[in-house]
Amino acid sequence: MTITAAMVKELRDSTGAGMMDAKKALTETGGDMEAATDWLRTKGLAKAAKKAGRTAAEGVVAVAVEGTTGVAVEINSETDFVARNAEFQDMAAVIAHVAISVEGDVEALKAAPLGAKSVAEIVTDKVATIGENMSVRRFSRLSVGSGVVASYVHNSVAPGMGKIGVLVALESEGDAATLEALGKQIAMHVAATNPASLGPDDLDPALVEREKQVLTEQARESGKPDNVIEKMIVGRMNKFYQEVCLLKQSFVINPDLTVEKAVEEAAADAGAPITVTGYARLAVGEGIEKEEEDFAAEVAKTMGG
Repeated sequence: MTITAAMVKELRDSTGAGMMDAKKALTETGGDMEAATDWLRTKGLAKAAKKAGRTAAEGVVAVAVEGTTGVAVEINSETDFVARNAEFQDMAAVIAHVAISVEGDVEALKAAPLGAKSVAEIVTDKVATIGENMSVRRFSRLSVGSGVVASYVHNSVAPGMGKIGVLVALESEGDAATLEALGKQIAMHVAATNPASLGPDDLDPALVEREKQVLTEQARESGKPDNVIEKMIVGRMNKFYQEVCLLKQSFVINPDLTVEKAVEEAAADAGAPITVTGYARLAVGEGIEKEEEDFAAEVAKTMGG
């Protein structure tokens, strides 16, 4: 029997399954709509697809470091209850270790093999098993030629995972223990301050230009001559950099030093120069619009399946 586009659309609309899954179900069942629906349900695909429309803004950030490479992966669930589920956390830990060898974007991670299936297929299977939407939302990977990639997890829910995950890459030939200690401290600093960039040169030019425009207008309101205004803007932009750039910020571990200065001092203990080559900070649900729902409504929805 010929499987038409209309048939595929009808099955997709009734089950919420993906196009390729719907087509395969119809092919496997000779175009029998009811049998195709049962085929999708048997595979867990209909259930998983229906869950996919729901907001997954909870979850964990799982971190893993192997050798001189580290990753942080955000894996979302709908509820914090599932985020604390051992089965979900085990999946998150395995996916983080898979990500160590993935050099592409999050789509490459989803397509990466995990046993006999892809990461995306493993997540789909877990959606069907646990019963709520999940997703591998994003990941960051840092690597150095020589040195360390340090990690820190804030609000830990299990070893190597929590609500905020941070990586800091330090390039150096120095003492590994000193580098690890410094990297951990800087990672804690990043978790607390959430800097916009490593240094001024790494800032988004549009952000810098917008800040300059605001500061220029503020300075002009003072009524001072242009040469004075120019100096005021330079001073205020330097203060802006100190607020948003990691290396220019006051170090939370020792506010008398900037992060940059703390790195310089640590280099003496390490016995070699240290360069912070990058950092990554992922927070669960960052940027996701989460539907607000009262507790009674949430329980009622859960009881209703």
